[in-house]
Amino acid sequence: MQKMIANLSKKGNLRTGGGLSPSSVNAIVTVAQSALKAACRRGYIPSYTADRVRRPKTAEKEIGCFTPEEQKKIEHAAFSDRRPKMFGIVLALYTGLRIGELLALEWEDIDFEKAELSVNKSCHDAEKNGEFCRVTDTPKTPTSRRIVPIPRQILPLLREQKKKSRTPWVIGGEKKNAAESPLSVRSYQYSFSLLLKRLGIPHRGFHALRHTFATRALECGMDVKTLAEILGHKNPTVTLNRYVHSLLPHKHEMMNKLGKLL
Repeated sequence: MQKMIANLSKKGNLRTGGGLSPSSVNAIVTVAQSALKAACRRGYIPSYTADRVRRPKTAEKEIGCFTPEEQKKIEHAAFSDRRPKMFGIVLALYTGLRIGELLALEWEDIDFEKAELSVNKSCHDAEKNGEFCRVTDTPKTPTSRRIVPIPRQILPLLREQKKKSRTPWVIGGEKKNAAESPLSVRSYQYSFSLLLKRLGIPHRGFHALRHTFATRALECGMDVKTLAEILGHKNPTVTLNRYVHSLLPHKHEMMNKLGKLL
């Protein structure tokens, strides 16, 4: 097992011949360990020792998010664009949905009376018979299945989108056969990339919208537990570790309040 980890880290990437990232190696190790645990429970092997291996360390990725000024530019451009799909960018900024969750969202998942949306599925691109197609599946993790409150300022915009929509999806295409051909994740990412280029904003992936939502939420004073539930994180510790930098201004404010006692 330890040899396998070393080999994957050095030359595990079948496309490039180089090494896999620590997170990819750890994912493979987790699957192998689960298989060996099951084998031990069923008596195929005498004991389970795979937990003694040393896993590669993973560093927390630097969170890339948009500044308030960049966010306003993006919002203005999305509203100015007549294509319905561009509204998804605004929706992502104010709900924190992942791109797969956003594109899989259907009108039946939105409760306008309660001002809530239900995240119960996600989608991704896959290759089938030499062609790329969109596959809808269950959410990323059990905690990803969640109810997200919709800001009341977004509701009228959603109602307007629904009136114009010709698809069962909230973020659909503009083609005549849009109902039969939903947007692919790859094409939507490309549209977002082109928008940033047109606005002169440094490139960041679509996931940066989710990070931006989380950062703005903390800046507005949202508590970490509430934010974790909205984002679909397993526990608040994940959220806290990931967005601790966003809490620094709030920490300064609290420390200055404490200093007033001097």
